[in-house]
Amino acid sequence: MQLPQGDGGVVTVFYPSSTPEGAARQGVFSFSWAENGQVRKGNGHLIVISHGSGGSPWVHVDLARALVQHGFTVALPQHAGDNYLDPSTPGPDSWARRPGEVSRAIDVVMGTPSLATYLDRESVGLFGGSAGGHTALTMAGGQWSRRRFREHCEQHIREDFSSCVGFFTLLRGNWLDGPKLWTARAVIAARFSDDTPQGGFDPRIKSSIAMVPFSADFDLETLRTPKTALGLVIAEKDINQVPRFHVEAVLKACAPRCEVVMRLADGGHGAMLSPMPPLPPGSVADHLLSDPPGFDRVQRIPDLNARISEFFMRTLAPGM
Repeated sequence: MQLPQGDGGVVTVFYPSSTPEGAARQGVFSFSWAENGQVRKGNGHLIVISHGSGGSPWVHVDLARALVQHGFTVALPQHAGDNYLDPSTPGPDSWARRPGEVSRAIDVVMGTPSLATYLDRESVGLFGGSAGGHTALTMAGGQWSRRRFREHCEQHIREDFSSCVGFFTLLRGNWLDGPKLWTARAVIAARFSDDTPQGGFDPRIKSSIAMVPFSADFDLETLRTPKTALGLVIAEKDINQVPRFHVEAVLKACAPRCEVVMRLADGGHGAMLSPMPPLPPGSVADHLLSDPPGFDRVQRIPDLNARISEFFMRTLAPGM
């Protein structure tokens, strides 16, 4: 089911249904689901999934299915200016909008009688990966600023290059690296000087998972005592958001008031995507998102989805 979210985008919703499944296709992906099927009662809880930069709902369908099989209703808002149809304003500009978009997605679902009848309006979960992980941390009470983003990139741009420039280019160890670094530093310094704290807590969200999040721009003191149950997913071979600058720093700040839902010793940044989209060989996306050698996606992704589902069952629907 797709519902208008009020800004020209849509909220894609997956839910328990009594209608038989049928074949469905979205772009390059083939799926099986009950299109606009009859809603049936699940476990009474909504999970919002916040996609990564340039993302779509379709690369999170396997997680959505796992959650629906546990009785959850799942909503995926389309983040304006940072989705597969419109990637015009990724990074801090999008991050500042995203909490409001998540809250509006909750409003949209709770304003749809066929769905809201079976849902607890005051006990919602949030999962996000990469930029979506940044959203999950924000809505767990974290505060960040554009100036912190700039300061991180001034200090660590060479070691954490893609975090600072996105999917535009790579450092390749040749003479072009110097001009790339100079240009990136100049653009970041010009655009990101505002030190106004950014947040976006929604009291309806009671449980959050941040997977491979961008998080080097957070004031870690604001995450020492999260306002929601908080789980982290760590991919140790992530080269897009290098863990020591991002998720590992968050874990060090919030433990023991947060927990590691799963640590993927052999996983990369693309482990948050399932099904994995086709990546042009040799492209920046291929370099940053493709699974590292030895990563068994067939075994590891279902295990990951099961652990995510268990975390939300335990923190939102205990005893079910």
